[in-house]
Amino acid sequence: MTSSAPSTLRIAVAQLNPIVGDIAGNLAKARQARAEAARHRADLVFFTELFIAGYPPEDLVLRTSFVASCEEAARALAADTADGGPGVIVGVPLKRASGLHNSIIVADHGEIIAERHKYDLPNYGEFDEKRVFQASPEIQGPVNFRGIRLGIPICEDIWGDFGVCETLAESGAEILLVPNGSPYYRGKTDVRQQVVIRQVIESGLPILYANQMGGQDDLVFDGASFAIGADRSLAFQMSQFEEAVMVTTWKRGDAQGEGDGWRCVDGPMSRIPEAEEADYRACMLGLRDYVNKNGFRNVVLGLSGGIDSALCAALAVDALGEERLHAIMLPYRYTSKESLTDAEACARALGCRYDTVPIAEPVEGFTHALSHLFEGTQEGITEENLQSRSRGVILMAVSNKFGSMVVTTGNKSEMSVGYATLYGDMNGGFNPIKDLYKMQVYKLAAWRNTTVPPGALGPSGEVIPQNIIDKAPSAELRENQTDQDSLPPYPVLDDILECLVEHEMSTEEIVARGHPRETVTRIEHLLYVAEYKRRQAAPGVKITRKNFGRDRRYPITNRYRDG
Repeated sequence: MTSSAPSTLRIAVAQLNPIVGDIAGNLAKARQARAEAARHRADLVFFTELFIAGYPPEDLVLRTSFVASCEEAARALAADTADGGPGVIVGVPLKRASGLHNSIIVADHGEIIAERHKYDLPNYGEFDEKRVFQASPEIQGPVNFRGIRLGIPICEDIWGDFGVCETLAESGAEILLVPNGSPYYRGKTDVRQQVVIRQVIESGLPILYANQMGGQDDLVFDGASFAIGADRSLAFQMSQFEEAVMVTTWKRGDAQGEGDGWRCVDGPMSRIPEAEEADYRACMLGLRDYVNKNGFRNVVLGLSGGIDSALCAALAVDALGEERLHAIMLPYRYTSKESLTDAEACARALGCRYDTVPIAEPVEGFTHALSHLFEGTQEGITEENLQSRSRGVILMAVSNKFGSMVVTTGNKSEMSVGYATLYGDMNGGFNPIKDLYKMQVYKLAAWRNTTVPPGALGPSGEVIPQNIIDKAPSAELRENQTDQDSLPPYPVLDDILECLVEHEMSTEEIVARGHPRETVTRIEHLLYVAEYKRRQAAPGVKITRKNFGRDRRYPITNRYRDG
């Protein structure tokens, strides 16, 4: 430490919601955040991973023009620091002689004073960075910012076992600042803190973890930025699912001002939601950002009187407002009076537009048109699917006519075993409950009836009629049908599916949990043969550790079965 080195550092953490590919918009958002930080006398504004590009940019970074535009925007932000205000650390893709890198620049006094490249590129689950980026050829040392040596590992650099944090500490780093694009899944905040605590122990340094916020396709970035002190205690905690620029104050030395170590002495201490609230807010944010970032004015969904469509309707109203949801009941001869009553009550409670469009004529028209081909055959699933596909056609017609995006409403249990009709109830642009098992759908519905989450635009009180929650679930495609006619009870089904999907357990291991072998074997078979349907499904919010799509990539053509 030199005698001129400062003893106080004010770091503004910019936990923001960039849009992938909106370089000009992201630059404007960064400038606005820096201006806010300047008003609060910050020394440094710390942005998240690849903020200028938006994260994850995927194959956009293979376009030379895109990467060049990102660097140009980063240089413009760096030039702003000539005003004597806060310096910046911002994520940006950079093309250098060593390759295309996931990088950060550090700027101060109008100049880029350093750049650093990500060393450990993730290549699992939702991450495919080795596909588009080259890793830094070495662990790059700390950056001298106004006399303070900052180590800046980027996201995965602290998750792996490459000793990045320890190396930075040995190179003289005093504080570690980590920019992240870390997506949400249930319990992720605890996982992140344990990762950071491990690195604090190994490096002996405090770590500030800044995370992106916002929805991007099927990923939701939940923010929840935080810091862990060198003593392994939580130094500050920012909010989850909310944009914020928060200034944290760091001082050199212990409480008596002695020693060279740094500690955070002032910062927010926000509450992290419990599981149901966090899942609900993730689904709500994912739907809101998908609709708004893709330019849809409003949404439409089929409100059946069942639990799945009711929860999706509540999410849509909470995310977008009652005036942006159009709910349509599409009854046929098997639709019960109870479902008609429940759907209308749900729409009334939510305050959204509600219309009824009977589907008897289109279903019977299809049936008549196909009668000579189907002559002599038994009625069955084909005729049931004609009902679902008629509903899908009508909803897509409303979408085309009025520019509304169709919200599709299948849960993870249904998507797992193929109990959803391709080109029918699977029609739609986005599915907010795609990664929720059926029993989780019930839990979130009951939770929403007692709580209005922060940022929600919907009403308080019971927005999902209790009868929808209490009655036996049914697709109502034939007389007296219930889901349990052909599936095990949902608590049993969900447990088997979680074993197969989340944990990749063998059938023997699942049978050992007490499930009948024939049931487990049948569910495994249904899971595999429904893969072709899932490949054609709308995107939806990732909630579990292993969603369908990015996290679980099984072949469609697949004859493997356990045993």
